[in-house]
Amino acid sequence: MTSCDTCLVRNRAICSVLDSAELTVLNRIGRTRSIAAGQTLMWEGDDSLMVANVIDGVLKLSTGTGDGREQIVGIVYPADFIGRPFGMRSQQTVTALSDARVCTFTRGDFDAFARQHPELEHKLLERTLTELDRARHWMLLLGRKSAVEKLASFLLEMSERLVDHHCAKVGEPLERFTLPFGRQQIADILGLTIETVSRQLTKLRADGYIDLPSRRDIVIKNRGGLAGLAG
Repeated sequence: MTSCDTCLVRNRAICSVLDSAELTVLNRIGRTRSIAAGQTLMWEGDDSLMVANVIDGVLKLSTGTGDGREQIVGIVYPADFIGRPFGMRSQQTVTALSDARVCTFTRGDFDAFARQHPELEHKLLERTLTELDRARHWMLLLGRKSAVEKLASFLLEMSERLVDHHCAKVGEPLERFTLPFGRQQIADILGLTIETVSRQLTKLRADGYIDLPSRRDIVIKNRGGLAGLAG
């Protein structure tokens, strides 16, 4: 049995379009790698030497500003694809927000494999367009929304993207989930202070939108209301 056969995200990752024989070939050029929280997998501006499927964990995409500050430009979840196939340079720094596992491929091997499998190239195009839509949403989230709108949007996205598709119906968001990182990281992601994040979470709980059994556990009690707040 290959690692592809037991992969937790096989049915959602870009390789879901491949048959068993093709997966066997892909498995030969890939390897599973564990990443500790805070560890960087790719650096912005470096040669694009690898691409990867995220198996579990959450990572951030960031870029440096002219004055040396970090700007988070996206979040990567299980089944997402990271890296730049057919490209020479990495466009963002990729860093684990939680402990994570990824299936990595050298870019040269993956590019050659993709060229031989048009259905995989088509899936890559679909993912690229989806990421473009997410990038536009992210620009709106950071640039136009208020603190409560940002946090409501973030919690709804987490409930949808952290779904374990082995345990939940496909497309059904979670009503209860555990955040894979703390409030300071949420503040960094949303461009807020940790005090604002804590204050808005407390208000969302007081208003009956969510419950907070612990600092990282979230229970969504009023999804419709939360969606209304998110705008």
